[in-house]
Amino acid sequence: MIYKLKIAFLTCFTFILYRGNAAAQASNDAGGAERKYLIQAFLHIADPVLGSLSQNKLRANMPVEAGSSGRERYTHLEAFARLLAGMAPWLELGPDNTAEGLLRKKYIDMTVVSLRNATNPQSPDFMNFDDGAQAVVDAAFLAQALLRAPNQLWGRLDAATRTRVIDALKSTRVITPFYSNWLLFSAEIEAALLKFDGKCDRMRIDYALRSHQLWYKGDGAYGDGPNFHWDYYNSFVIHPMLLEVAQTIADADKTPAAKKNYEVVLKRAQRYAAVQERLISPEGTYPPIGRSLAYRFGAFQLLSQIALLKALPGTIKPQQVRAALFTMIKKQIEVPGTFDNNGWLTIGLYGHQPDIGETYISTGSLYLCSQAFLILGLPADDQFWTGEDADWTARKVWKGENIAPDHADDE
Repeated sequence: MIYKLKIAFLTCFTFILYRGNAAAQASNDAGGAERKYLIQAFLHIADPVLGSLSQNKLRANMPVEAGSSGRERYTHLEAFARLLAGMAPWLELGPDNTAEGLLRKKYIDMTVVSLRNATNPQSPDFMNFDDGAQAVVDAAFLAQALLRAPNQLWGRLDAATRTRVIDALKSTRVITPFYSNWLLFSAEIEAALLKFDGKCDRMRIDYALRSHQLWYKGDGAYGDGPNFHWDYYNSFVIHPMLLEVAQTIADADKTPAAKKNYEVVLKRAQRYAAVQERLISPEGTYPPIGRSLAYRFGAFQLLSQIALLKALPGTIKPQQVRAALFTMIKKQIEVPGTFDNNGWLTIGLYGHQPDIGETYISTGSLYLCSQAFLILGLPADDQFWTGEDADWTARKVWKGENIAPDHADDE
């Protein structure tokens, strides 16, 4: 019943505030309306996970829909870490006396308790960080969340929980990552250890960075290992984690070489983000290419991240990214079947489509969709939200507008 009421609220909210209304589209209020909608949508995704985990009831409450058996030992950390990685920039804005700021305080407090429960061996919801290869993947997403919210997450943990988080991250070292984007999972974990513990296994970071330098294919795209794949892993994992690892090393080393490496990584990410912006159709759809499509709009994590970093290419207005991501997320989140009757995500790209899930997909995996909400880390008074609405590239083209040509970024 609660789930149905929430969906009804989102639908009503959209009807009133949706940017398609001509008057709203011409007004600077459109961005504020879209922000409010996205926050409500994101919290609808987050509530079952954080509400359960903060009460030590995640294992008891969370269903496990999976592409194969045995995913139960990973799925809870998947759900929590992936959700938190997308939520962290919004939480990092911190509490204040506005309605949104008070809401953030509520979720910061829930998350701090959830981190304590997830890493406490005596907790019913103590999570698996070292049993099986998959554990390193989602420990990395937890590390990513901490790197994205060092003040509001790491900074609010008590000493015992900090020690347990560090121990949990270090415990993943028994896992050897595959020779693919998985190298970045170990690197992301070590970057968090460097930032929060002051020391790390630098070889795991250097190996991942050097390998991806070798795997760069040009025009903003890396191979997933030596081979190129037509999928969204450049956005799911590769560019975002390269950015965070390279930035952490640049901050720690403070050398021209480390700074230059980050600048190269950022330049390539900007090009890939520009391509992503063009992939979103006028209707807010995108090509269903490659594996892990059940991560839904998480496929556009990088575009959201580059907007968050205020590093969009000069040819792309922040407002066109805002409008494109809003339209895409709204389209997918409101289709029947996206959530089960208790508000948990189901396997699918557009509604419930269980056959689209690979053998490694389970309920927890789906919360990678949260990465599209990184833009909420831009404050409400940022130009991203206050500027007038703007059409994104595909919408301009198919309205017959004159646009500049697109060219490859050859290094």
